[in-house]
Amino acid sequence: MAGILYIVPTPVGNLEDMTFRAIRILKEADLILAEDTRTSGNLLKHFEIKNHLVSHHKFNEHGTSAAIVERLKAGQTIALVSDAGTPGISDPGFYLAREAASAGIKVECLPGATALIPAIVSSGLPCDRFAFEGFLPQKKGRQTKLQSLREESRTMVFYESPYRVLKTLQQFAEVFDEDRQAATCREISKIHEECLRGTLAELVAHFTETAPKGEFVIVVAGK
Repeated sequence: MAGILYIVPTPVGNLEDMTFRAIRILKEADLILAEDTRTSGNLLKHFEIKNHLVSHHKFNEHGTSAAIVERLKAGQTIALVSDAGTPGISDPGFYLAREAASAGIKVECLPGATALIPAIVSSGLPCDRFAFEGFLPQKKGRQTKLQSLREESRTMVFYESPYRVLKTLQQFAEVFDEDRQAATCREISKIHEECLRGTLAELVAHFTETAPKGEFVIVVAGK
């Protein structure tokens, strides 16, 4: 029988967010694929998981996925983790999952940690329908992408690094209007977790005075 590819979410902050099932799957897997073996190695050590760890990231996934699929066909159980959150959501994972599914392999994603859901729920903005946009293009295509979202009526969710938060909020204010309601959620599930709510103009003013720190999720109201 063919094996199973498990997509295993890992905590975005607090290690207590790790599920019992995720720990069991990682202990039982024949092989664990990790975006960064050093980061995942620390996580596995914390939970006393001693299984074999192999590097699998966006720079090598096209070259290694075929061999991984063959191992799955041979009956191995393989687990994929990223540095934090659910693999495939702005992280490596989609390509391998697609290749495995195309080869008739069972692909099973465990429910678990991701930054976007806590951010949109705690933002105070409508979360019954939303558009997850992940990271915007840094340069080429950025303005085109922003313009394409001008008429979006759903709440929009973006990931952003602290180095571009202020610039991104300023661009949002220009494209969506500075009075548009928004929220910035940073360091989700960590000690310094913080969610700020207000208009885009108010958030721009705040981060002009206070340098952004940590990993950010920006939530913007739809039109």
